[in-house]
Amino acid sequence: MTHIADIYGGLHPRDVPCYRVPEAARYLGLPSSTLRAWTFGQRSRGQRFHRVIGPQDPVNGLLSFTNLVEAHVLSSLRSHYRIPLPRIRRALAYLSKITDKKRPLADLPLMTDGASLFVRAYGEGMLDASSLGQFTMEAIVKAYLKRVEADESGVIRFYPFTRKAASVELPDLEQHPRTIVIDPRISFGKPVIARTNIRTAIIWQRYLAGESVESLAADYDRPLLEIEEAIRCEALAAA
Repeated sequence: MTHIADIYGGLHPRDVPCYRVPEAARYLGLPSSTLRAWTFGQRSRGQRFHRVIGPQDPVNGLLSFTNLVEAHVLSSLRSHYRIPLPRIRRALAYLSKITDKKRPLADLPLMTDGASLFVRAYGEGMLDASSLGQFTMEAIVKAYLKRVEADESGVIRFYPFTRKAASVELPDLEQHPRTIVIDPRISFGKPVIARTNIRTAIIWQRYLAGESVESLAADYDRPLLEIEEAIRCEALAAA
């Protein structure tokens, strides 16, 4: 770990502030205005909207990989349930208290019962009393948490959706391919094809220049599906 500390100025790679809001929003499939409000707050008509996620570098307006993961988990509740943010803030305070996690949106995926804790915190008083409502919410949260991987040190890897998650049915959401990955230790946290250093942005640029999916797959010696997912990832970001 010494060489990592030297390279990143004593920080773990996941905590290095390296993403501007528009870039992070593209990877998450969120409007920039939404992510900016979540991480930096905003003022509208004399009212102050307080942030939900603490940005890694508020002075320079930069987010970290950990912030990316926090926003990804938060979007599982906002995209499908439109839960009011004041209630989410109270839920985060509750989760911090009962789990002793300072950043529960990023730390809870490490816990085997993370999804059920989210349901307990966010779901109380917001869903029908039926078990179906609770199950559906927990299933969606789990589908999002499955896209985050961790080791003993914390969250280290994130598989972004390559389709708009809010418009996808739950069974498809659970089966969404994990072909593209963001790992703060690889390519400075830019999206790459999993198990490679091949950046999706490079594939996208070549595709826009007129190269076919087949020729790109042959060039990189990768399956067609991986090239298609890389293009989908960048196309979603560009939409």
